Amino acid sequence: MPPVPVAVLLASVAVAFRALPRLDLRSPAPADAPRFEALCRRTAGLAGEALDAARAVVEDVRARGDAAVVEATARFEGRHLAPGTLRVSAAALSQALGSIAPAVRAALETAAGAIRRFHEAQRIETAVVDGPHGRLESRPRPLRRVAVYAPGGTAAYPSSVLMCAIPAKVAGVREVVLLTPRPSPVVLAAAALAGVDEVLQIGGAQAVAAAAFGTASIRRVDKIVGPGNAYVTAAKKLVYGHVDVDGIAGPSEVLVVAGSDADPRVVAADLLAQAEHDRLACPLLVTWAPELADAVDAALAAALADLPRAEIAAAALCEHGASILVRDLDHALAVADAYAPEHLELLFDGARTAAARVENAGAIFVGAHTPEAAGDYTAGPSHVLPTAGAARFASPLGVYDFVKYTSVLELSAAGLAAQREAIVTLARTEGLEAHARSVLARTDGGGAR
Repeated sequence: MPPVPVAVLLASVAVAFRALPRLDLRSPAPADAPRFEALCRRTAGLAGEALDAARAVVEDVRARGDAAVVEATARFEGRHLAPGTLRVSAAALSQALGSIAPAVRAALETAAGAIRRFHEAQRIETAVVDGPHGRLESRPRPLRRVAVYAPGGTAAYPSSVLMCAIPAKVAGVREVVLLTPRPSPVVLAAAALAGVDEVLQIGGAQAVAAAAFGTASIRRVDKIVGPGNAYVTAAKKLVYGHVDVDGIAGPSEVLVVAGSDADPRVVAADLLAQAEHDRLACPLLVTWAPELADAVDAALAAALADLPRAEIAAAALCEHGASILVRDLDHALAVADAYAPEHLELLFDGARTAAARVENAGAIFVGAHTPEAAGDYTAGPSHVLPTAGAARFASPLGVYDFVKYTSVLELSAAGLAAQREAIVTLARTEGLEAHARSVLARTDGGGAR
């Protein structure tokens, strides 16, 4: 049988897509409320096979080190490495930077400059409370060694290397290590531009475990950041506590709030920009204009006709997307806060004022000229964002993620004397007599009762 032309396959996808699943929340007690609540309860999905498989690899690497890393790489990737060949040379990074197309290098340099400028504004200073009875400090210090994970091969994302490594270097991290299997020239070029200190050509759960625990040839790190597949994410969850991690990421998601004045083609384009990532991506439209929802459905079907990743995008739209009808703007913002999206787009007049009212979002894209794609590449803030509702309590990756704090306390004799009775009372209330006596020994010459 001759192969089916790509155009025919794409047309069949477009025909298969009819409309986003629609939820109507406009009534006081909407019948679709349980469906919306289910969307809000989404998780990163780290149960079952991925977690079990990652646990086996992590424990093996913890026990056997380099040998386990090499064996896992051969088993899962078909690449046969030796401990001495895990590192990519500095010369290879320089060569990669010179080998990529000038337009690609210029784009990477544009992105790197914007990312660096934004994160330099996040530099953190020591907080000091000086008083008549002493001095208190909250003293920041950068982490010493951090690993950035970047997928390799066909799913290579040089932008993620920039978005993770540059904030770390701005924070003052001494050693930034890139973990990436099959590093492509463009990923290595991004590493060179970001100031990465070391590149290890390993990936998967074995790379996460090696960075977390250390091996004979790989020194352990303090923190692991960056996107990866389900096995990488599961491994990060398993090693947390031995090292810090940036978060447990789920599929990418966007929630677009738009009114009747929004261009349906723009709305559809932005929904597809997320949908093409992954069949599990979550593209949502929230609107008080039913006619816009209808127009967006038509625009999506038309755009899918020639989209290279149409099959993936259509699956995401149909299986995890939605058009949500609301009463008005106030209701739309309440729905957005309840969902707590990774990316929130506001496409209506007065978007800047409305943005100040939003509580829960990883990143907010204000107005018709701020596509989420700008945040992915060149705007400046890191595109590593909380997903799966974690925007309720988590933040975008930033300089603050690569800094730890130490409290520094210095009391004068008068300062301790002023606190003496309160400390002794609280210590004895908690049954900790030695705590009380440690104060009494300094204030009345002995451990008197």
